[in-house]
Amino acid sequence: QAQLSESGGGSVQAGGSLRLSCATSGYIYASTCMGWFRQAPGKEREGVAYLHTAKTLTYYTDSVKGRFTISQDNAKNTVYLQMNSLEPDDTAMYYCAARTPRHPSTCSSWFQAPESHYWGQGTQVTVSS
Repeated sequence: QAQLSESGGGSVQAGGSLRLSCATSGYIYASTCMGWFRQAPGKEREGVAYLHTAKTLTYYTDSVKGRFTISQDNAKNTVYLQMNSLEPDDTAMYYCAARTPRHPSTCSSWFQAPESHYWGQGTQVTVSS
């Protein structure tokens, strides 16, 4: 069973907005790296954004800077991805991911090799022109 639960995907027109949510357990959420990846059919997986749940640390890939915002709600053990000004190239399956709590890697190292850590099942985002 997935340890992370994504929601909020859907179909929107270019220029529209969606907010993705990733809910998890307190064990996973506390003091770790969490973020979002996306993958379109036939394309490589792309890291979108991440944060540290207990530090003032965020990262965005260049293609989403100024359009997407990653945020958190500690009371709900939830990380969000607010996606504004959506473009057709944003169309992909979006996956929430989390570094194993207390893992010694940095968030940036985890983000480059997240396969063995925690993943959600994905939520589809489709942006039409």
